[in-house]
Amino acid sequence: MNAKEKLDLVLRAADDKLANQITALNMDGVSPVADYFVICHGNSENQVEAISREIKTQALKAGLNVKRLEGLENARWVLIDLEDIVVHIFHKDERTYYQLEKLWGDASEVNVEEVLQ
Repeated sequence: MNAKEKLDLVLRAADDKLANQITALNMDGVSPVADYFVICHGNSENQVEAISREIKTQALKAGLNVKRLEGLENARWVLIDLEDIVVHIFHKDERTYYQLEKLWGDASEVNVEEVLQ
């Protein structure tokens, strides 16, 4: 599975659990860490946990390597490392505070709506 296919899987899994403001950033030429960053949020710790578990479940079903999953115990900021895709699932308050999209302002945005149609 290539990085674009992994991205589609992550976006659909997040959308299935009603993640809010799903943003995908193309990190090509911006960061050597990953090809894409996905950023979204839930309105409660329960929703953040549900989004995180769905992404992990779908990734494992597709045979992807989940290198790391951090933050699930507090469900305020969960990071899922899928090698070439790094997913950040925030509680809405944490997302407003950290503003990762601004930190990675050099990255171009992927049209998420186009993927989810």
